[in-house]
Amino acid sequence: MRIAVFASGSGSNFQALVEAIREQGIPASVEVVVCDKPSAYVLERARSLGVDTYVFRPKDYPSREAYETEIVAELQRRSIDLIVLAGYMRLITPVLVEPFYGRMINIHPALLPAFPGISSVRQALDYGVKVTGVTVHYVDGGMDTGPIIAQRSVEVLPGDTEESLSDRVHAVEHLLLPETVRLIAEGRVTLDGRMVSIRS
Repeated sequence: MRIAVFASGSGSNFQALVEAIREQGIPASVEVVVCDKPSAYVLERARSLGVDTYVFRPKDYPSREAYETEIVAELQRRSIDLIVLAGYMRLITPVLVEPFYGRMINIHPALLPAFPGISSVRQALDYGVKVTGVTVHYVDGGMDTGPIIAQRSVEVLPGDTEESLSDRVHAVEHLLLPETVRLIAEGRVTLDGRMVSIRS
Protein backbone atom coordinates (compact mmCIF):
# COMPACT_ATOMS: atom_id res chain seq x y z
CA MET A 1 0.00 0.00 0.00
CA ARG A 2 1.46 3.32 -1.12
CA ILE A 3 0.84 6.12 1.39
CA ALA A 4 0.98 9.90 1.28
CA VAL A 5 1.20 11.65 4.66
CA PHE A 6 -0.13 15.21 4.90
CA ALA A 7 1.39 17.27 7.71
CA SER A 8 1.82 20.91 8.69
CA GLY A 9 3.95 20.72 11.82
CA SER A 10 6.65 18.72 13.55
CA GLY A 11 5.72 15.38 11.98
CA SER A 12 6.12 13.07 14.97
CA ASN A 13 3.22 10.88 13.80
CA PHE A 14 4.78 10.73 10.33
CA GLN A 15 8.07 9.53 11.79
CA ALA A 16 6.36 7.00 14.08
CA LEU A 17 4.46 5.61 11.08
CA VAL A 18 7.53 5.32 8.83
CA GLU A 19 9.56 3.64 11.57
CA ALA A 20 6.75 1.22 12.43
CA ILE A 21 6.30 0.26 8.77
CA ARG A 22 10.01 -0.44 8.40
CA GLU A 23 10.49 -2.22 11.74
CA GLN A 24 7.24 -4.19 12.01
CA GLY A 25 6.82 -5.44 8.47
CA ILE A 26 3.61 -3.52 7.79
CA PRO A 27 2.80 -4.10 4.08
CA ALA A 28 2.94 -0.42 3.16
CA SER A 29 5.37 2.36 2.32
CA VAL A 30 5.22 6.11 2.84
CA GLU A 31 5.96 7.50 -0.60
CA VAL A 32 5.63 11.24 -0.01
CA VAL A 33 4.98 13.90 2.60
CA VAL A 34 2.61 16.66 1.44
CA CYS A 35 3.20 19.87 3.39
CA ASP A 36 1.73 23.37 3.22
CA LYS A 37 4.49 25.03 5.26
CA PRO A 38 8.01 25.17 3.77
CA SER A 39 9.52 25.70 7.25
CA ALA A 40 7.73 22.78 8.95
CA TYR A 41 9.98 20.38 10.84
CA VAL A 42 8.24 17.39 9.23
CA LEU A 43 10.28 18.16 6.11
CA GLU A 44 13.52 17.68 8.08
CA ARG A 45 12.20 14.38 9.37
CA ALA A 46 11.30 13.32 5.82
CA ARG A 47 14.77 14.13 4.54
CA SER A 48 16.42 12.19 7.36
CA LEU A 49 14.20 9.18 6.63
CA GLY A 50 14.68 9.36 2.86
CA VAL A 51 11.03 10.11 2.07
CA ASP A 52 10.09 12.41 -0.83
CA THR A 53 8.34 15.70 -0.10
CA TYR A 54 5.80 17.80 -1.96
CA VAL A 55 5.64 21.34 -0.60
CA PHE A 56 3.20 24.04 -1.62
CA ARG A 57 2.29 27.53 -0.43
CA PRO A 58 -1.49 28.02 -0.30
CA LYS A 59 -1.11 31.77 -0.81
CA ASP A 60 0.32 31.07 -4.28
CA TYR A 61 -3.07 29.72 -5.42
CA PRO A 62 -6.41 31.47 -5.95
CA SER A 63 -8.36 28.86 -3.94
CA ARG A 64 -8.17 25.62 -1.96
CA GLU A 65 -9.63 23.84 -4.96
CA ALA A 66 -6.78 25.08 -7.15
CA TYR A 67 -3.98 23.64 -5.05
CA GLU A 68 -5.94 20.48 -4.25
CA THR A 69 -6.39 19.84 -7.99
CA GLU A 70 -2.61 19.95 -8.33
CA ILE A 71 -2.12 17.70 -5.29
CA VAL A 72 -4.59 15.10 -6.59
CA ALA A 73 -2.69 14.94 -9.89
CA GLU A 74 0.58 14.45 -7.99
CA LEU A 75 -0.90 11.68 -5.83
CA GLN A 76 -2.33 9.93 -8.87
CA ARG A 77 1.03 10.20 -10.61
CA ARG A 78 2.58 8.45 -7.63
CA SER A 79 -0.19 5.78 -7.53
CA ILE A 80 -1.06 6.62 -3.93
CA ASP A 81 -3.47 4.16 -2.28
CA LEU A 82 -4.00 5.85 1.09
CA ILE A 83 -3.78 9.41 2.41
CA VAL A 84 -2.94 9.86 6.10
CA LEU A 85 -3.67 13.28 7.57
CA ALA A 86 -1.30 13.64 10.53
CA GLY A 87 -1.38 17.17 11.85
CA TYR A 88 -2.44 18.70 8.54
CA MET A 89 -4.02 21.99 9.59
CA ARG A 90 -6.03 22.89 6.51
CA LEU A 91 -9.67 22.36 5.71
CA ILE A 92 -10.08 20.19 2.64
CA THR A 93 -12.64 20.32 -0.15
CA PRO A 94 -14.48 17.73 -2.26
CA VAL A 95 -11.70 18.10 -4.87
CA LEU A 96 -9.47 16.02 -2.58
CA VAL A 97 -12.08 14.09 -0.60
CA GLU A 98 -14.10 12.61 -3.46
CA PRO A 99 -11.34 10.79 -5.41
CA PHE A 100 -9.93 9.40 -2.15
CA TYR A 101 -13.08 8.79 -0.12
CA GLY A 102 -12.60 5.59 1.89
CA ARG A 103 -8.86 5.91 1.26
CA MET A 104 -8.14 8.95 3.46
CA ILE A 105 -7.77 8.81 7.23
CA ASN A 106 -7.08 11.35 9.96
CA ILE A 107 -5.69 11.01 13.47
CA HIS A 108 -7.31 13.24 16.08
CA PRO A 109 -6.26 13.77 19.73
CA ALA A 110 -9.66 13.16 21.35
CA LEU A 111 -12.40 10.55 21.55
CA LEU A 112 -14.64 11.81 18.77
CA PRO A 113 -17.32 13.05 18.51
CA ALA A 114 -16.10 14.87 21.64
CA PHE A 115 -13.75 17.82 21.15
CA PRO A 116 -13.42 18.10 17.37
CA GLY A 117 -11.34 20.80 15.71
CA ILE A 118 -8.26 22.41 17.19
CA SER A 119 -6.97 22.50 20.78
CA SER A 120 -8.67 19.21 21.63
CA VAL A 121 -6.51 18.51 24.67
CA ARG A 122 -7.20 22.00 26.02
CA GLN A 123 -10.92 21.47 25.36
CA ALA A 124 -10.85 18.20 27.32
CA LEU A 125 -9.11 19.79 30.29
CA ASP A 126 -11.43 22.80 30.28
CA TYR A 127 -14.49 20.53 30.21
CA GLY A 128 -13.23 18.49 33.12
CA VAL A 129 -13.46 15.03 31.55
CA LYS A 130 -11.80 12.11 33.31
CA VAL A 131 -10.96 10.28 30.09
CA THR A 132 -9.92 11.54 26.66
CA GLY A 133 -7.99 9.73 23.96
CA VAL A 134 -7.20 9.29 20.31
CA THR A 135 -9.37 8.58 17.26
CA VAL A 136 -8.43 7.43 13.77
CA HIS A 137 -11.27 8.06 11.33
CA TYR A 138 -12.06 8.25 7.65
CA VAL A 139 -12.24 11.76 6.22
CA ASP A 140 -15.58 12.88 4.81
CA GLY A 141 -14.93 16.58 4.38
CA GLY A 142 -16.51 17.67 7.66
CA MET A 143 -14.63 18.83 10.75
CA ASP A 144 -13.56 15.49 12.25
CA THR A 145 -16.94 13.95 11.37
CA GLY A 146 -15.96 10.89 9.32
CA PRO A 147 -16.60 7.24 10.20
CA ILE A 148 -14.50 6.04 13.14
CA ILE A 149 -12.02 3.21 12.56
CA ALA A 150 -10.21 2.97 15.89
CA GLN A 151 -10.11 4.69 19.27
CA ARG A 152 -8.01 4.40 22.39
CA SER A 153 -8.57 6.10 25.72
CA VAL A 154 -6.15 8.17 27.78
CA GLU A 155 -6.89 8.86 31.45
CA VAL A 156 -6.83 12.48 32.59
CA LEU A 157 -4.81 12.60 35.79
CA PRO A 158 -5.22 15.05 38.69
CA GLY A 159 -2.99 18.04 38.10
CA ASP A 160 -2.59 17.38 34.37
CA THR A 161 -1.49 20.34 32.27
CA GLU A 162 -2.06 20.69 28.56
CA GLU A 163 1.58 19.71 28.05
CA SER A 164 1.54 16.64 30.30
CA LEU A 165 -1.73 15.33 28.88
CA SER A 166 -0.62 16.08 25.32
CA ASP A 167 2.54 14.03 25.86
CA ARG A 168 0.51 10.95 26.85
CA VAL A 169 -1.99 11.48 24.03
CA HIS A 170 0.85 11.73 21.49
CA ALA A 171 2.39 8.51 22.80
CA VAL A 172 -0.90 6.74 22.12
CA GLU A 173 -1.17 8.35 18.67
CA HIS A 174 2.25 6.95 17.77
CA LEU A 175 0.95 3.43 18.50
CA LEU A 176 -2.62 3.64 17.22
CA LEU A 177 -1.85 5.18 13.81
CA PRO A 178 0.57 2.44 12.67
CA GLU A 179 -1.75 -0.25 14.05
CA THR A 180 -4.65 1.18 12.05
CA VAL A 181 -2.58 1.51 8.89
CA ARG A 182 -1.59 -2.14 9.26
CA LEU A 183 -5.26 -3.20 9.44
CA ILE A 184 -6.05 -1.19 6.30
CA ALA A 185 -2.97 -2.40 4.42
CA GLU A 186 -3.86 -6.01 5.25
CA GLY A 187 -7.36 -5.51 3.84
CA ARG A 188 -9.07 -6.10 7.18
CA VAL A 189 -11.08 -2.87 7.34
CA THR A 190 -14.48 -2.51 5.68
CA LEU A 191 -16.46 0.74 5.41
CA ASP A 192 -20.25 0.53 5.00
CA GLY A 193 -21.98 3.87 5.40
CA ARG A 194 -20.87 5.15 8.80
CA MET A 195 -20.08 1.69 10.10
CA VAL A 196 -16.51 0.38 10.05
CA SER A 197 -15.87 -3.31 10.66
CA ILE A 198 -12.49 -4.91 11.29
CA ARG A 199 -11.85 -8.54 10.45
CA SER A 200 -9.66 -10.40 12.93
